[in-house]
Amino acid sequence: MPMIEADAANGMNDPARLRAGWLVAIAALLLCACDGTEAGGESPDAGGSDAAGVPSAFVRAVGTEFEQGGRRQVVVGTNFWQGMNLGVADTTGDRARLGRELDRLQALGVNNVRVAAASEGPDTEKYRVVPSLQPAPGTYNELVFQGLDYLLAELGLRHMRAVMMLNNYWEWTGGMAQYVSWSDGSAIPYRLDPGGVYNVYIRYVDRFYACTTCQTYYRNHIQTVIGRVNTVTGRLYRDDPTIFAWELANEPRDYPPEWIDETAGFIKSLDPNHMVTVGSEGTWGGVFKTTHASPHIDYTTCHIWVENWGKYTAADSTTANLQAAVDFALEYIDVHNTQAVALGKPLVLEEFGLARDAWAPTGGYDPATPVTYRDTYYQSLFVEVESLMAAQGAIAGDNFWAWAGEARPPSLWTGDPPHETPGWYSVYDQDASTLAIFTAHAAALHSFPFGLP
Repeated sequence: MPMIEADAANGMNDPARLRAGWLVAIAALLLCACDGTEAGGESPDAGGSDAAGVPSAFVRAVGTEFEQGGRRQVVVGTNFWQGMNLGVADTTGDRARLGRELDRLQALGVNNVRVAAASEGPDTEKYRVVPSLQPAPGTYNELVFQGLDYLLAELGLRHMRAVMMLNNYWEWTGGMAQYVSWSDGSAIPYRLDPGGVYNVYIRYVDRFYACTTCQTYYRNHIQTVIGRVNTVTGRLYRDDPTIFAWELANEPRDYPPEWIDETAGFIKSLDPNHMVTVGSEGTWGGVFKTTHASPHIDYTTCHIWVENWGKYTAADSTTANLQAAVDFALEYIDVHNTQAVALGKPLVLEEFGLARDAWAPTGGYDPATPVTYRDTYYQSLFVEVESLMAAQGAIAGDNFWAWAGEARPPSLWTGDPPHETPGWYSVYDQDASTLAIFTAHAAALHSFPFGLP
């Protein structure tokens, strides 16, 4: 998710609609269990190849839809960026919890999680996910890499897939700023420091694209991850259909179009079977059509952050505040759906979230605070996604931000990255009303026909 560019959130829900949603979802899951198929289509290990020569176990984009082995696929997902670190087999991780979280997500109907497949050190830096995967250029923490191995293996057992983020525009995994720092030894001018200046930080990060050393380090990381042999399954990452797609970065901005084309082309040269996407916010972070025009980019993405972008205030309980956020979000989805149709590529609503009811006495970060406005917001976006899919638009699913599950503040492994206050956008396993709305949405998406026209 992006940095704060403004303020925050709120709600209402229909109990009858929520109860109905649970019943529909449970029926759908029981059906799945009975016929032996996953909710999203075939098993990731299905054999054979399609007409394009892509093994049928892999998901690919066909026009504005995803398919696997001739069956339509939909993205029913969440952001679970912390999965790699939870998979670490030491006191910094929690494999037992990881298993429980994946079981919960599977029961909700989730078939797709967006995860970090990169984090850069040194681990003494602030605002970071630690321990990092790559503490220094070309040096890897094997325990953390094994955490990623374990995550992929556990996802595969549940017939779930992962979008693998290979870099980050923002500081919370190190990302592009750390590559710049590595290249010349300069100190990162953090925007979140006392006296920090947002535009100074952005100018620093943007040096990444023209920095030859940075690009060498970054491509070396890409090559290392794609060529990794999973220590749990014995399978090369490039041969693992559990991986849904490679993502150039989380929310890159200010990029030259050639960087997208050349980097995506480099990934395709190493791995022609997996899809590649950018990780773009959409028109908020760049020019949508130009961003996704490369033939090496298989599908499009957009992110919506109404509070961060100044379209919503969490402490404002007025219905006008909520309605303005919903109106903005729905228009944003519709515009990007139209542009994705013109590009002839699928669209995934890859990030969106809303804070808890910050006007409540418990405050906006407390898990006990109600989520009435968030529920209404989620429901509005889900209805729009379902409607556009039914109308044969380009949108092919969504990933809400972000799954915290059983974690509670001050845990670092909630759904909120370490540079943000834990609890801001986290969805907990106790958030029954939100989970009911999502489960009904998951059941609706899974009900779309699997056969391609």
